[in-house]
Amino acid sequence: MRDIDRVRQQMGARLKELRLDAKLTGRQLAARCDWQASKVSKLENGRQTPSESDIHDWCEAVECPNEAADLITTLRSLETLYAEWRRQLRHGIRANQQSRVEADTKTTSFRVFEPVLVPGLLQTSEYARFRLSQVIAFHEIPDDLEDGVHARIRRQEALYDPAKQFHFVILEAALRMGMAPPDVMLGQLDRLVSVTMAPRLRFGIIPMHVLLPFAPQHGFWIFDDRFVQVETVAAELTLTLSEEVRQYVRLFDWFAKEAQYGAQARRIITQTMEDLSA
Repeated sequence: MRDIDRVRQQMGARLKELRLDAKLTGRQLAARCDWQASKVSKLENGRQTPSESDIHDWCEAVECPNEAADLITTLRSLETLYAEWRRQLRHGIRANQQSRVEADTKTTSFRVFEPVLVPGLLQTSEYARFRLSQVIAFHEIPDDLEDGVHARIRRQEALYDPAKQFHFVILEAALRMGMAPPDVMLGQLDRLVSVTMAPRLRFGIIPMHVLLPFAPQHGFWIFDDRFVQVETVAAELTLTLSEEVRQYVRLFDWFAKEAQYGAQARRIITQTMEDLSA
């Protein structure tokens, strides 16, 4: 079970326990809160996430107002596991990039897989500018593009920390798909040539012709063995269950075995540059 589902179900079980202790039926509690009865069932079974207002109303209805604080703390931990992009980005790109610095600082081993994008820590400012401008337009958030680009590039200082190790694996498709204009992509490819020679950093490319060991459904970042971050169109998921982390570590190892490094990776990059310039 995913962390998010587990926490939501734990909250639902606690809400149900409070209702039963108060000797109320679901319909009686719904009436006290002026809700439809179906809402009580959805909350108790973890099919709907309560708001802070819902929690306060529930605890008042069962005459246990002191329980609200603990439940709200649990709710906020759930919001950390599932961070909806519109909420994360409501203060702009720069604030979102800066919020990631704490996780970067605490992490000594980064394992990153990206199927169609160059990872943020390896992006040129031009590539980052193009990608982040699309994020701003799609999510209709405040336009602080230049500050956001600057913040993303500042995060790359972690690459030069001798206490940290980085292992990046991407698909060759990330170099060849139309993810940036040709002139921007050529500059990004040139940067990746130097990345293949950087100390304390492994950069692998899985060639187009390789039979993949598993479908690359999305990119993911593994922070030590503590947690995994996965980005979807609507939200960023933070997975902390040990079994989930182990699955992503296993998948990363599978992809890494199929990747080419060093001179072989450089040949893929330079061939892509030649094809793009033709």
